[in-house]
Amino acid sequence: MADVTADPLHALDEEQLAAVTAPRGPVCVLAGAGTGKTRTITRRIAHLVGTGHVAPGQVLAVTFTARAAGELRTRLRALGAGGVQARTFHAAALRQLRYFWPRVVGDRQWQLIEHKLRAVGQAAVRAKAGTDQDSVRDLTTEIEWAKSSLITPAEYPAAVARLRRDTPGPAEQVAAVYAQYEELKNRAEMLDFDDLLLHTAAALEEHAVVAEEFRDRYRCFVVDEYQDVTALQQRVLDAWLGDRDDLTVVGDANQTIYTFAGATPRHLLEFPRRFPEAVVVRLQRDYRSTPQVVAAANTLISATRGRVAGSRLRLEGQLPPGPDPDFTEHDDEPAEAAAVARRIRRLIADGTPAAEVAVLFRINAQSEAYEQALADAGIPFQVRGGERFFSRPEIRRAVSVLRMAGNRGGDDLVAAVRTLLAPVGLTDEPPAGASARTQWESLLALVGLAEELVAVREGIDLPAFVAELETRADAAHPPTVQGVTLASLHAAKGLEWDVVFLVGLVDGTLPIQHAEGDDDAIEEERRLLYVGITRARRVLALSWALTRAPGKGRQRRRSRFLHGLIPDHHPASRIAADRSSGHKPRCRVCGSPLLGAEAMKMRRCGDCPSDVDMELLDRLRAWRAAAAKEQQVPAYVVFTDATLAAIAEHRPSDVAALVGIPGIGARKLDRYGPDVLALVADRR
Repeated sequence: MADVTADPLHALDEEQLAAVTAPRGPVCVLAGAGTGKTRTITRRIAHLVGTGHVAPGQVLAVTFTARAAGELRTRLRALGAGGVQARTFHAAALRQLRYFWPRVVGDRQWQLIEHKLRAVGQAAVRAKAGTDQDSVRDLTTEIEWAKSSLITPAEYPAAVARLRRDTPGPAEQVAAVYAQYEELKNRAEMLDFDDLLLHTAAALEEHAVVAEEFRDRYRCFVVDEYQDVTALQQRVLDAWLGDRDDLTVVGDANQTIYTFAGATPRHLLEFPRRFPEAVVVRLQRDYRSTPQVVAAANTLISATRGRVAGSRLRLEGQLPPGPDPDFTEHDDEPAEAAAVARRIRRLIADGTPAAEVAVLFRINAQSEAYEQALADAGIPFQVRGGERFFSRPEIRRAVSVLRMAGNRGGDDLVAAVRTLLAPVGLTDEPPAGASARTQWESLLALVGLAEELVAVREGIDLPAFVAELETRADAAHPPTVQGVTLASLHAAKGLEWDVVFLVGLVDGTLPIQHAEGDDDAIEEERRLLYVGITRARRVLALSWALTRAPGKGRQRRRSRFLHGLIPDHHPASRIAADRSSGHKPRCRVCGSPLLGAEAMKMRRCGDCPSDVDMELLDRLRAWRAAAAKEQQVPAYVVFTDATLAAIAEHRPSDVAALVGIPGIGARKLDRYGPDVLALVADRR
C-alpha cells in the first residue's frame, strides 16, 4: 500500500479513512503492526491541510527517530504538504529553545554537551563510584532514565525503591553521581539532550509571552509511536498544547519496548479518559505479513498479562497465504549461525534480494557469530547501528560528483546517476573482496533511490535528486543497502523485510536474564519478540541453540515464549524435560496441560497438592538474602520466590535436574548452582 498519489483519500480502508477524515480535535489511532500507521497519519495531515483546516506551517508532527521523521517529511512532500514540520522531540525542542533562549535565559546560548560519558565519569570520581567504562555507561543510562522520568537526584533513592528498579549501584551513590553530573554541566553552561526538553517545557510554562507566540504558530500536533513517550516528553507536549486539544496520537501498546528508558504506554491507554470526546480508531488489518506470520504474532501476544492486555489489537492478515513459520533447534551457537547462513544463501540463489533478509537478535553481542557465518558464506551484510550511510567516504564522494554535475544528466535520471557514479566505483558487476563489495553496494543504493523517486515524483531531475539526498542526510534517512541486515530487536523497530530470522531464542537471552522475577519486565520481553515476528512479510524462521560453544553440555532451554507457537506435530515441539515427546508439558500430579509460567515452573497446576520442603525453602531464602546483600542487588535478582519454591519442591540432585527448573539459565547455574545443590544435599 505504497503512497503513489497526492490524493490523501485514495485507496484507504474503512478504518484508515475514518482516522484520516476525523474532525480537528483529539484523535487516538490504535495502529497494529503492518496496518498502515505512517500512511494514515501522513494522509490525515495532508487532508487537514488540503481542506483548509490548517496551514502546513501550523502543523508539528513529532516522532522518535530521525529516520522516522525523514520518512514523514518524504511522504508529506509527495502528498503536497511539504511545509509541515516533522521532527523528533529533541530536534523540535532544540529549534524552539534556540529561538526563545535570548528572552528566557540570556544572550549567550549554552552549548550541547558532546561528551556525556566523560562528564559522568568525572561525576563518578567525585562521588567515589565505579569509573570503568561499563560502570560509567550504566550510570549514564540511569541518569537519562531518571531525567526522562522527571526524577531529580534528591528523589532518586525513594523512586527506585518504590519501583523496585535494578540500579547500577547503591541508590544513594547513583544519586550522588547524578547530582555531581548536573552540577558540572550547569557550571560549564552545557545542556544535554534531556535538558532540551526540560528547558523547552519550562520556557512555555513560565513565560506567557513565549507560550502565546509558540501556540499562535503551531495549531495542530501529531505524535507518532505514542506508546513510547516518556514523562518528560509528555510534559513538553502538554506545554505545547496548553488548553487546546487539536492532537492526533498514534501507537500500539503491544509494541511498547522502551520502558527501561522511561517510556510508558500509560498516556496512550489513558488518552480517551483525558479526552472523553476523542475519536478512537483501531487499525487491525495487517497489509505487511502473511496470515501465517500474523497468526504467530497473535498467538504470542494473546498470552500477555497486565494493563496492556486490555488494549490488545488482534491483527487481521490481508495478504495471500505463505509458508508456516519454521522452528529449529541446534546443538550450539556456531551451528545455529552456520545453518542460518546456508539458508540465506539458498534464498538469495532462488531470487530473494539480500536486502530483504534480516537476522534479528536480543543483544548486540550475538551479532558476531552471524557476521562470521555470513562472511564465510560470501554473503554481503550490514550491521544496523554501524557507520552512518551518508558519512561513508564513497557516499560523500558520490554526492559531491552528483552535485558538481549540475543539470547535465539529461532526462533519464537513473541512467544519469549510473553514469556519473561509474568513475567512483559503480561497476556493472560487483567487485571481489568484502570491502570493495560493501562500497559498491552503497553506491548501488543511490541508484535504487533514484529509481524509487522516479516512480513517485514526476519530472524529478538531477538537482532535485541531490537536494533529496541532502535532506535525507540531515534526517538520517538512508536508502536501502543491498545486503543482509543484522540488527537487535530494538534496532529493528519500525522496519520490515520479506524474510526474518529470529535467532538465539533461549531463556536467559529472551527473556533476558535480568527480567526474571519482574512480571512487567517479562511482558516487555514478550512484546520485544512480538515486534520481531511482525517485521517479517513472508518468511519467518525462529531458532535456538542448546549451548554457547561446541562440546559443552546442553544447559539451555528454548524461550518460554515459544510455548504455544510451535505446532504439536512439529519436530521442535519437544520440551526440555522430555525431548522425545511431542506433547505439551503436563501437571505431574493430575496430568492436565500446564498453563502459565508459574505452573510451568512448579510442573504442577496451581491447585494441585504441593510437597514443598519448607525447611529447605527457609534455608534457600536465607542464602538468597545473604547473596543479594553481598552483590548489592534486590533478592529477586538472585532468584524469584517462585524459583526458590520450585527448588524446594523438586529438590534437584544434580546440574541436569537443577537447570530443568525455569528461571535457572546458564549464568545463574554457573554463579549459584553449587551453593543451591549443596543446600539441597544437606536435606537428603
